Amino acid sequence: MASLKSLAAELGLSITTVSRALAGYADVAAGTRARVKAAADAAGYRPHPIARRLQHGRSEAIGVVLPAEPGHFTDPFFTELLVGLGEALAKVDHDLVVTAARPGAEEMKVYRRLIEGRRVDGIVLARTRVKDERIAYLLDRGFPFVTHGRTDETRPYAHVDADGEAAFIAATRRLVGLGHRRIALVNAPAAYSFARHREAGWGKAMREAGLRADTTIAGEATEETGFALAGRLLDARDPPTALLCATDRLAVGALRAVTSRGLRPGRDVSLIGYDDLPIATYTDPPLTTIAQPIRAMAVRLIEMLLARIGGAPAAGMAEIWPASIVARASDGPAPAPPQASPQGGPHAQKELRRSL
Repeated sequence: MASLKSLAAELGLSITTVSRALAGYADVAAGTRARVKAAADAAGYRPHPIARRLQHGRSEAIGVVLPAEPGHFTDPFFTELLVGLGEALAKVDHDLVVTAARPGAEEMKVYRRLIEGRRVDGIVLARTRVKDERIAYLLDRGFPFVTHGRTDETRPYAHVDADGEAAFIAATRRLVGLGHRRIALVNAPAAYSFARHREAGWGKAMREAGLRADTTIAGEATEETGFALAGRLLDARDPPTALLCATDRLAVGALRAVTSRGLRPGRDVSLIGYDDLPIATYTDPPLTTIAQPIRAMAVRLIEMLLARIGGAPAAGMAEIWPASIVARASDGPAPAPPQASPQGGPHAQKELRRSL
């Protein structure tokens, strides 16, 4: 295998000159740089990765801190994002350093360790919060980072986000067009930026249709929470005929809440999720949802981050991508209003529909 020493001997140059030529230093004549590069390519020379990192003062690694308890991370949204990030970084011979920490003080400790220890050259931050101390810290440090999502931070920072507000306007209009008038929002906690944008879209479309936007409930974006929250809505005196869920995980739990009450999703109660995760195709019935191109967004995030690491300013690196409805079978026309029943409630309504 070719080495700096063998290349230097072959070209009649010093090892230092060959090394600096391959690194692109301007103090080496352009003709010499070209001659060294041609010889290195012909010999199949590849610089040792550790030596290259030391030479450039970089780790050639990008960090992601998952906001979850270590050992208990199961969110498929992050799985899709990490796959996209990893594939993009592999093309430029960079590594992806992934760790997890509980949101709050523990999470900030991990960020400080990665940055102050120079373990990564940049950070990809996801699931942004309305008031996000992580972003404030990174901006204060002047450390390169990009985010999937937006915050209330007024200083410029590089980010890519899906237009959740526009997507939920479209989803709500779809349900209104199907005849639904009682459309409830099953949301994630208000601290998350995406939850705020999606609620804004739902509320705007509801008011546009002359409907009251007052049936909303929120909790952590898990299947268990979706089941519990949807159950509370369905057991109300005047239950909604449609549930608009902030994530697919919430929607999967809500589907189970519907079927556990003897109701049929898409016929008795309509549901729409968000993310178009792989599981959405395999629920019963398949879940109507909103797709955002997570892997393509991950590639763009890496492009932005590498530019930031190279010194490009964050100003102007702000992109909002469209998200689109993927129609499946979990939503449909609003059910006809049931006749009065002495027992009332969703179970009585279901039995009445069966008898018609």
